[in-house]
Amino acid sequence: MSLGAGGGRDEIEALIALMARLPGLGPRSARRAVLHLLRRREGQMAPLAAALARVAETARDCPVCGNIAVGGTCEICENPARATGEICVVEDVADLWAMERGGAFKGRYHVLGGTLSALDAVGPEELGIPRLVERVQAEHVTEVILALNATVEGQTTAHYIAEALERTGASVTSLAQGVPIGGELDYLDDGTISAALRARRAL
Repeated sequence: MSLGAGGGRDEIEALIALMARLPGLGPRSARRAVLHLLRRREGQMAPLAAALARVAETARDCPVCGNIAVGGTCEICENPARATGEICVVEDVADLWAMERGGAFKGRYHVLGGTLSALDAVGPEELGIPRLVERVQAEHVTEVILALNATVEGQTTAHYIAEALERTGASVTSLAQGVPIGGELDYLDDGTISAALRARRAL
């Protein structure tokens, strides 16, 4: 389905195609979103475009933990109050933000960016696991909390990390009750995450 005749048709179709690639949006939802924005150019589309441009220019991966940062390291890594001797390992930034929403964890994070997968050629190096081991030693971390999703891949990755950290002397725990098998942190409510964090267990 193409837009009617008129200038800018190809540009609008290209915008719809880009929007359709976003999670949760298909071609129809993307078309509705673009039409909504076009009807509200000044009030919504222009500010959205400006905000996207600013974020595209300034947002970077934190070189320490992998969180999204503006400029250098992220606010969590820069906050001396977060140097509690605890590092929480998560699969991606969405999981980190989910943990932060609950407000129960006061330490620092390490974002893997995925899970181990032989089929997708994702190994320990791609996930920064050696860098995690170095951080634990350099920062004198006493506990590493593995807050990985309760999937087969997540648990396989958790066990690999636990073995890699054995020589560091840090205790390794994981989230316990409240996280269902197959569940993903980003879809859990704050209370469930807080309960799982409090009930973490040793691996």
